Amino acid sequence: MKHIVVFASGSGTNFQAIINAVNSGQINARIKGLISDNPDCKALERAKQNDIEIKVIQPKNFENTQSFGSALISTLQTWKTDLIVLAGYLKKIPVSVIHEYENRIINIHPALLPKFGGKGFYGSKVHQAVLDAGEKESGCTVHIVTEEYDKGPILDQQKVPVYESDDVETLAQRILQQEHYLLSKVIGELIEDLNSKS
Repeated sequence: MKHIVVFASGSGTNFQAIINAVNSGQINARIKGLISDNPDCKALERAKQNDIEIKVIQPKNFENTQSFGSALISTLQTWKTDLIVLAGYLKKIPVSVIHEYENRIINIHPALLPKFGGKGFYGSKVHQAVLDAGEKESGCTVHIVTEEYDKGPILDQQKVPVYESDDVETLAQRILQQEHYLLSKVIGELIEDLNSKS
């Protein structure tokens, strides 16, 4: 069975959606572990409740990006990782990890890339930018992680309308529901693809 490792920094609702999709059989894989840079995040609680291994690895505890990357790779290798899913993870993935797991790291972004992506575009900042630009639609994107923020190949997108009455919170909520659906769908497809090749 293929092993998924999730990276999360926050409340972990996307992580929970992945757990639910694995439990329901939509994703034919095992969540081997959760890596977080935030020892107080709610995602860790979700992992504990579901008997998923946890590792808190904080960049600030390492001399440089290289040693941070080595620590991540060591954990990922221990867990025999097949697919890495960034589900609200706010740190840049070291280049060494991206090379080691090329085309096997995906991220969910709360906008329709290539619009509203790149450094500094995360969370509510993305939704505020969408509203400020007067966009009629937004949504979410699942893409392959490369060395540049939000520039990797797009795997799938889900659109949602932007209403005149929207504020950051209402737009974020509508997109988050679609994130849960889209992320699980893409992971399921990628795992099937990996299974067919092994």
